[in-house]
Amino acid sequence: MKLWLLLAAAISSEVIATLSLKAALDHPAWYLLVVTGYLSAFAFLSICLRFGMPIGKAYGIWGAGGVAATALLSAALFGEKLTLVMGLGILLIIAGVLTVELGSSAHSRDAGNGDAAETAA
Repeated sequence: MKLWLLLAAAISSEVIATLSLKAALDHPAWYLLVVTGYLSAFAFLSICLRFGMPIGKAYGIWGAGGVAATALLSAALFGEKLTLVMGLGILLIIAGVLTVELGSSAHSRDAGNGDAAETAA
């Protein structure tokens, strides 16, 4: 559970930093939040990796979550257009990350069963 909270913090930090880029165009003081957000995002992501989350899983979820949240929030906050094709793209990104995650989970279970079988033999 702790790893998922850290990953959520990494995603949130990255999304805040990215959205702040838009605000910084007119008000340069926002660049402080941009830099802080990106540094925090990488720090939280590094902690996830240090505590054992596989990089493919962490980075995939971080990337997909960030893209989806940024697209949705930029539409809500800045009135940016969110088309049906963009929505489909977001769904495909999420589906792709879930597919990778399910594949890696299945591989971990299979590898674990294989080790047990080899030990028993």
